[in-house]
Order: sequence, then structure tokens, then C-alpha cells
Amino acid sequence: MINISKQPETVYHGSEIAIIGISCKFPGADHYDEFWHNLENGVESITFFHTDNNEQPANQKKEKANELVHFVPASPMINGADEFDAAFFGYTSLEAEIMDPQQRILLECSWEALENAGYDAEQYEGAVGVFVGCRMNTYVFNLISHAELKEKLSVITIGAGNDFGLLAPRISYKMNLTGPSYSLHTGCSTSLVNLHLACQSLLIDECQMAIAGGVSVYDPQKTGYAYQPGGMLSPDGHCRPYDEKASGTVFGSGAGAVILKRLEDAIADGDYIHAVIKGSATNNDGVTKASFTAPGVEGQATVIKEAISNAGVDPESISYIEGHGSSTALGDSIEFLAMKKAFIQRDKRAADCAIGSVKSNVGHLEAAAGMAGLIKTVMSLKHKQLPPSLHFERPNPEIDFARTPFYVNTELKPWAGEYPRRAGVSASGMGGTNAHDILEEA
Repeated sequence: MINISKQPETVYHGSEIAIIGISCKFPGADHYDEFWHNLENGVESITFFHTDNNEQPANQKKEKANELVHFVPASPMINGADEFDAAFFGYTSLEAEIMDPQQRILLECSWEALENAGYDAEQYEGAVGVFVGCRMNTYVFNLISHAELKEKLSVITIGAGNDFGLLAPRISYKMNLTGPSYSLHTGCSTSLVNLHLACQSLLIDECQMAIAGGVSVYDPQKTGYAYQPGGMLSPDGHCRPYDEKASGTVFGSGAGAVILKRLEDAIADGDYIHAVIKGSATNNDGVTKASFTAPGVEGQATVIKEAISNAGVDPESISYIEGHGSSTALGDSIEFLAMKKAFIQRDKRAADCAIGSVKSNVGHLEAAAGMAGLIKTVMSLKHKQLPPSLHFERPNPEIDFARTPFYVNTELKPWAGEYPRRAGVSASGMGGTNAHDILEEA
């Protein structure tokens, strides 16, 4: 147990994990400082573009035959999805060309994150683990139509560049990292599940440092989508978490990675610590919900309570929750019921716990969504400010804020409260795999 003399209320139990390096590529931001600038200024980074009927995919041209279906020209896009320094990583231009952009981008992010932490993989003596995931590869569909590639490259080479299972091993190989190397996908909770597994690996000393992250890249990025009432997608390209007008989300591209180390090791090594992970938890809803794709109240409530218990903190000390915030009427209301249930013992006399969702800024980044929420919260802790959650005017009618300690934060303001500031970060995946993390300022 470590006691910090200057802050006697901060007690470390030996299971804390330090975040010592960060790298990200999100819509409107190629660096976490740029990402924070957008967040604190309330910037929505979803791209809206002009299109005519001839640019729309064939299945989306049917909108004239059905007035209930219309095309939404909006996409969360990242810069440089088609760029890669192949020679730097030891690839030929052809090998790079056939590789899934998700593998290229996350390799770059992992390298940048380790640099940000101040480490050279070739000189670090400990084992470094890799825990990452990505969305379904759509780039490979384009490759299938190019028969000439099979004459230049073997099927194995093409497969190696596009196999999801090789996402983590590629990073380990190119950066000479010898710890556990897992490619794992749990839908929209992928990033935070990988973070949890990385923390567990560090705590049992499988590795002494770890990379955790996720990536989602659509190919092509500038496509827009067909909106249909009752579906998961937003009718106008905006995400409105917890709002009465929330009627869908917007899926898009992004990537993020963090470098983790046991807190006591990070302190001993003099590492710069961005924030501390006090505890985490994962679970699955099981069958006790409306359908396979629907979220579950019990599972989400349980994972939050388990994360708080694992962190060993008082629920009253948590003053911000970065929600999953899917921006669907059903998803938001179920998530809020879960939060309410998880914090049922908390004093409800004052609304003193802010909630928000980064999806209002950058859309839903699927396998990278949890990483976007995590990095947002880390930056909020560092700057001691709560950025606004966008597009919130009136609450979802199924959400009764008045009888809870929660409120949606809609403006940039100082993060008030006793030291240390603490936050929860949630993510839920289609199929019911949930994850929650408790963060504390360093």
C-alpha cells in the first residue's frame, strides 16, 4: 500500500494501473491535444458533404420509391487513412497497399503511443503486451475484385495483411514486443475490454508494460448512409446522447492506443502519468434482455458496481461518467437505468455527478469508441475541466434525472470537487459484452 504524504486521502492498494502514453487519430484530430481542443470548444467533428443521386450507392437510390428512407451525407472521418510510411516499418509499397488500413493505422498509433511514453521498444528490458481490436475489415472486399494481385502476391500474403487475428501479432513483431499479444473484438466495447485484459496481464506480471487500443476504419470513408425509421442510424447525421430527440447514431472511423504500466512501477521509473486506472470490470448480459442486439440493464449495472468494487473507491467520490451514449432512445434509457441502479445508494439530494458522451462530438467509432471515451476522460482529468456533451436540450422522456445524482454537462466548466477527481467510463457492445473503468487523476 502506497500513501502519498501530500495528499493523505489518496491511498493506492497496489492494483492501480498508470496510463503513461497516449496516441490517437479521431475525426478532426490527429493528436490528443488537438482532440482536447475540439472537446473543450464543443466542436462536432462529423463531416457533412454534398452529394447528388449519382454518387449514392445503388441500394440507397431507392429513397424516392420509399419516402421513409432517405440518404444522410454524413461520416465521422479521419485524416491520412490512405497514408502509410511503408519503408519505415519494413514493408514494400505493394505489401502496404494490400494491407487493411486498420492494421496500418493501429501500428502507427502503437508506435506513437510508446514514443509518447518515452520508451524505445528495442531498449526496454521488460515484456510489453499488446491488446487491441478492430471492426470488420471492409477493405478486403476491394482486393477481391483485383485478380492481378494474386499474380503478384500469394494468397497467404494478402490474407496476412487482412486477417483480424494478426492485428496484435503484427504490432508485436514490428516493434519487437515479447509480451502477450491478443487481437480481440467484442463489438463496440472492444477498446475497453482490451484495456481491462491489459490491466489484468500487468497485475499478474505477464508483462511489465502493455499497449491497449482499438481502431475502426471504413473504406471508403465518405459514403454516408441510408436512414430508416426504427433503425440504429441518426436521421440527420447528429448524435444526441440522452436527449429526447435521440433517434440514432452515426458510425465512423477512428483509432486510439494507450501505454499502461503498474502504478508503483511507473512512479519508481519516473514516468509521466496521464491518469490512473483504479479498477475495471467486464461481463455479458446473457439472455436476460429483449434481444441479442438490445442492451441489458442488469448486465450494465453489474459491471459498473464490479468496477467500483475492484477500484476500492466510494461511489460518492465519482463525479463524472463518460457514458456509452449510443444516442438511440432505447439504448440511452437502458444505460441510464443501469447507472441509476448501480448508484442506488448514492445521495440523490443534489445533482453532483455529470455525464456525457464523446459520440456527440465524433460519432460512434465502434471498436475505437471506448478508447475515444477513455482519452476524453483522461484529458478532462488532466485539465481539471468537464467539456460539454453536445446536442442536449431536453432529456429522453424515459430518463428521470430529477431522482438521481446525474445531470448532462452541456458547457465547459471547471471540474469541481475534492481531490482526487474520479470518473467512470462505460462501453457496451452488440451481443451484450459490457466494460467499465474507474479513472483517477494522477
